[in-house]
Amino acid sequence: MGILTGAMLLDMVRCGADSLRQHCDEVNDLNVFPIPDGDTGSNMLLTIEGGAEADGDGGIGTVAEDIAHRMLLSARGNSGVILSQLFAGLAEGLKGLETAGMDQLRFAGSKAVESAYGSVITPTEGTILTVARESHESAADRTFEDIPDMLESCVREAKISLEHTPEKLEILKLSGVVDSGGAGLVYILEGMLGSLTGRKPEGLHTVPKAPPKVNVDLFTENSELEFGYCTELLLRLQKSKCDPEAFDTDAFIKTLETLGNSIVAFKNGSIVKLHIHTMQPYQVLELCQRYGEYLTVKIENMMLQHNEVVEHESIKAKDRQKYAVVAVANGDGIKEALLGFGADVIIDGGQTMNPSASEMIAAFDKANADTIFVLPNNGNIILAANQAAELYNKSDVRVIPSKNIGDCYSVLSMLDLDSDDPDRIEAEMNEAMEGTVTAEISCSIRSTKLNGIEITEGEYIGIIGKTVVSADTDCLDTATAAIDIMRPNEHSSMIILEGKDAFKGLSSEIAAYVRSTYPNVEVFESHGGQEIYDFILVVN
Repeated sequence: MGILTGAMLLDMVRCGADSLRQHCDEVNDLNVFPIPDGDTGSNMLLTIEGGAEADGDGGIGTVAEDIAHRMLLSARGNSGVILSQLFAGLAEGLKGLETAGMDQLRFAGSKAVESAYGSVITPTEGTILTVARESHESAADRTFEDIPDMLESCVREAKISLEHTPEKLEILKLSGVVDSGGAGLVYILEGMLGSLTGRKPEGLHTVPKAPPKVNVDLFTENSELEFGYCTELLLRLQKSKCDPEAFDTDAFIKTLETLGNSIVAFKNGSIVKLHIHTMQPYQVLELCQRYGEYLTVKIENMMLQHNEVVEHESIKAKDRQKYAVVAVANGDGIKEALLGFGADVIIDGGQTMNPSASEMIAAFDKANADTIFVLPNNGNIILAANQAAELYNKSDVRVIPSKNIGDCYSVLSMLDLDSDDPDRIEAEMNEAMEGTVTAEISCSIRSTKLNGIEITEGEYIGIIGKTVVSADTDCLDTATAAIDIMRPNEHSSMIILEGKDAFKGLSSEIAAYVRSTYPNVEVFESHGGQEIYDFILVVN
């Protein structure tokens, strides 16, 4: 097999998704932190599943571009973004080709690695990046019988590279695991190889997916439709109705803007992929049928969807604004507080709930501003936010690299949008995060040793940044130990955000400790309602 076609590439991607799906929980379990943040496998799976929905018609360059675009929109978390960038680079290397031989695939592989490394400000070795690079390098200068032989060499080298990731990244060595993103990539490559050799995963992608269960109680006979319908479709342009080659996507989108928002539309050959939020989907269907016929249609009531964007009710009535702030948050109390502090749109998400680039694009549409400032509030969401910002062309979108809710609180408490200079506002938002210290108290899901601290499964742990600073069977003792390390006496105030599952009354005990030990620090208690963390403590 010396030639790869577009249809073959799509089958490889689908088999790669199937392989990862079978091992998703295993990849998730490779988390190095003893809190429920093991979502690498899930993020990568959701990302590649987006690409697997591509249309296989056309040359390999066209198909690769369609796969990459869908993955860019589906990307979640750092691992998902890097995976999508690998395929974006692959598509760039295959651009314009009808088929690809080994030399073209080598070149495309180099572009894939280059794109992935370029997507990360400070690339870290011992991660999925290393596995991708060393896998590609194994095929760079060698002679192979055919494409399967070359890919088999890549898979073999990827496995070797994965086993050596703990030698390159100390946190992996201390935790006794290999890199989770690298493991996910290995499973994807194995599935892609199986597509070419006939050793495919257990035929998962040929089996129709069971529709997700819908909680119909969320929309009763007394409910009112507020958010409309999320409408997605694949439209085959028909020569009897239009000229597929001359079809004007920009003009099509302008017409769609009169029917809804959150529009993502692109043309691939004679197929148009459309996503739109609309109150009356029949109007969208009528418009589309003027140009062709449907291949697939999906219409969902957005009030039943999980992870829907929450926003001010008043935002619907506002004209386009000069500035808007979009923030990612989890917990009803935290969301309400951020809206009160000045955020315009909230995206539901956070630890283990990383929103996709397409969800962020929908939030940007809702913000409806000339300049949009984005607060990801989680280190694993920043890359996806940056990717969404690059894909969005209706506004000047600026991502403020907030890594936790403490950063977000500090930014919003100092927010001043009166300036005519967005550069100045962005600089002030970044400056506002300086000096803020955030500690998160959670329950350990496994026994390990980190930062010289022995941790037993079920114990409470205190985390500042990426470092475990305290551990104890008693939540209060864990929290107070973390507080002492935060040095509250060097700050003026502390916020205590109580989590959804925290013991009632414990927040008051933590506050009492701070008031008695650090009398000059003003303490504020608040119901955060966040998951994962029993308490989030912020000093600024």
